[in-house]
Amino acid sequence: MSIPGLSHFCDLEVRLGPVMEMGPGRCGGRRIIPIIGGTVTGKVSGRVLDLGADWQTILADGSADIDTRYAFETDDGALIEIVNKGVRHGPPEILQALARGDDVDPALYYFRTTARLETGDARYQWVNRTIFVGTGRRLASAVLVSLFSVN
Repeated sequence: MSIPGLSHFCDLEVRLGPVMEMGPGRCGGRRIIPIIGGTVTGKVSGRVLDLGADWQTILADGSADIDTRYAFETDDGALIEIVNKGVRHGPPEILQALARGDDVDPALYYFRTTARLETGDARYQWVNRTIFVGTGRRLASAVLVSLFSVN
C-alpha cells in the first residue's frame, strides 16, 4: 500500500472569546473557549462564523485534549462545518506561557489535529469524503490552523 501524502487545503485564523473555566471533570480540568469569528484562506476563502467552541480537557501533564466544532462560510456562499480533534502538549514552562497568552514559537510545542468537514453544498461534496490533518499555533485571542487533505 502507498504512504498517504498531504496537500495544503486552507489556513484558518480562528478568533476566540474569553476562556470559560468549568473546573475539574472526570478526566481533567474542563474549559470552554467560544469561537467568535475569523478568516479562511487557501483552496477555499471565507469567514469563520461566530458560533461554536473548543471544549478542552486539560490533563494532569498539562496537555490539552482539543475538541472543537464550528463552521465557516466560503466567499461563494457554501457553509462548511468543521469538527476538529487534537492534542497540544509541550514542556510545562511553554504550556504556562501559552496559558498566559504569551506569543510562543510553535516549534516549542506540539499542536496537531484531525478534522472532518461536512457540507450540503454540491460544489464542495468532496470534503465530506476527505480526512484532514492540521497543525496549530495558539495566540492570545486566536488559534492559527493549517489544514491538509490526506491523499
